[in-house]
Amino acid sequence: MTQDISTKFVELNNFLKIVGIVNTGGRAKLIIRSGSVKLNGEIETRNKKKLKAGDVVECLGKKYMVEERLLR
Repeated sequence: MTQDISTKFVELNNFLKIVGIVNTGGRAKLIIRSGSVKLNGEIETRNKKKLKAGDVVECLGKKYMVEERLLR
């Protein structure tokens, strides 16, 4: 039995920096821990949460979709 499990991901704190919401990891951590970030409609407070392509991040009133090209 073979499963095709993608190991590519981007961490939430890095994603916030990539899309320009924050400039530093410290700022990302503060925003995430404050409960101001939603992942797929649920509040997410783990800054190292692994995101995959198709995930939707909401922050500061805007929605961002995680794209395959951002994954490592």
